[in-house]
Amino acid sequence: MPHLPDAVLWSIPAFILLTVLEMVSYRLRPDDDAAGYESKDAATSIGMGLGSLVFDALWKIPIVAIYATVYELTPLRVSVLWWTLPLMLLLQDFLYYWSHRSHHVIRILWACHVVHHSSRKFNLTTALRQPWTTWTVWPFYVPMIALGVHPAVLAFCAGVNLVYQFWIHTERIDKLPRPVEFVLNTPSHHRVHHASQGDYLDRNYAGMLIVWDRMFGTFTPETERPVYGLTKNISTHNPLRVATHEYLAIARDLRSAANWRERFGRLLRGPGWNPAPAPSAPEPPQVGSMGGPAVP
Repeated sequence: MPHLPDAVLWSIPAFILLTVLEMVSYRLRPDDDAAGYESKDAATSIGMGLGSLVFDALWKIPIVAIYATVYELTPLRVSVLWWTLPLMLLLQDFLYYWSHRSHHVIRILWACHVVHHSSRKFNLTTALRQPWTTWTVWPFYVPMIALGVHPAVLAFCAGVNLVYQFWIHTERIDKLPRPVEFVLNTPSHHRVHHASQGDYLDRNYAGMLIVWDRMFGTFTPETERPVYGLTKNISTHNPLRVATHEYLAIARDLRSAANWRERFGRLLRGPGWNPAPAPSAPEPPQVGSMGGPAVP
């Protein structure tokens, strides 16, 4: 297998340069309607990104072991060639769409992904606001390994996808030409994804190609200025609290759950799910003074 570069590592200088340029652009040309930058928020996003590098290295130990086992068990092998690599990038992006979508509609998975949506700003540092519990992601890529894709190639494809998504976290790029907007995930599409308005919620899950959202009915175009953040925002810049707040909320809900059905619902249903209220007992009929029904 040919050596593939670490796409994220090689892109770090570009990340820094583009972030500085975006910050300078807000200084030189302020936009009162844009979310822009706030120093504590940006510092939190960068801190979450640095922390994710440490925790991802820990999670990779068991995950790589599982992937390696699956790869050894499958009889299939996909060589890295000029025409197979684009196909593997395409397959990884397809699986990313379903992983991302699942992390929005299953609460225990949302507890991981909510970190990325917890900022009320939308700028290039928001792309760095990554979770510390990405152990929930690996099962979605097992089919790719089972088809004979080497784990190192999967890591390269995932890195390319992550690098691509960096530049779409900005308000400084307006809508692009229509053919580009139709095929690729763009800043306009991703602004919708980070918005908290009702019509924008849980839309535009794409990584690189917006065609997946168009195919599976989750696409919404940007028509009004987004309001970023969560439907119930958290008021903290503490990275540890940002990383764990939804897990703690789940634990509180599990402790107060009335039965196992509610406990499973709190874990596996959507983030906003609540059990149906118990039906109230019917009021006894009013009786008159002679024992018959009351006359209105």
